[in-house]
Amino acid sequence: MFQLSVLLLLVVLVVYTKPRAWSYEERTGPEYWGKLAASNAVCAQGYEQSPINIVSSQVIEDKKIGGKQITYMPTTFTLHNNGHTIQANAITEKNRIVVEGKEYKLAQFHFHTPSEHQLNGQYYDLEIHFVHKDKSGKLAVLGVMIQEGRKNETLEVIWNSLPKEASKKDVSEKYLIHLPALLPQNQMSFHYDGSLTTPPCTEEVKWIVFEQPIEMSKEQIKAFQQIYTNNHRPIQPLNEREIIKE
Repeated sequence: MFQLSVLLLLVVLVVYTKPRAWSYEERTGPEYWGKLAASNAVCAQGYEQSPINIVSSQVIEDKKIGGKQITYMPTTFTLHNNGHTIQANAITEKNRIVVEGKEYKLAQFHFHTPSEHQLNGQYYDLEIHFVHKDKSGKLAVLGVMIQEGRKNETLEVIWNSLPKEASKKDVSEKYLIHLPALLPQNQMSFHYDGSLTTPPCTEEVKWIVFEQPIEMSKEQIKAFQQIYTNNHRPIQPLNEREIIKE
């Protein structure tokens, strides 16, 4: 009887201490991410968290930061519904950006609805995050807002095949996407130091958020929102960070 009680106690402890999966809802939503696992502590305790509200009056316009260079080309991707978003994974490393003199290679891009960043308090229908890594694993992310407008022919290539169910693997099909067409014509952008917008909310991420949005049709936006109705993290405090316009 004693041994059985000890065994039951151990089972309870294991269940109690097991990290809980995160989501965007209720007790596993953004408000609780920092408590779901020790590795997520920075989600609650971090000082340079993302996303932020980019307010014109707080932007520095004349500071030299070394600029950005974007080298994108038509690229083949696979698609993955990871249970939090739809992600397009690049099968090559030929797309790159240079930020403050450091090179980062594109690994994947994914979507959030509504947008995670705000521009002067305004949310957009969606936001694309182009995630890049350098040789040491540090990240730089391009954020592109999407607003309702004309049909986006570039994204239509994958939009009819968005995987509706979460899976551990990419879908087998491959899709050629003309990446340069997913960037706004006016590449005025805002630079700041932030974090991942999902657990573990790792900081030291270089963020570049474009001021001009691109467009998608109402039907395209609705198609994504039928899979994910809300997969955005709320706005985080700016604290003492600088936002630099380039």
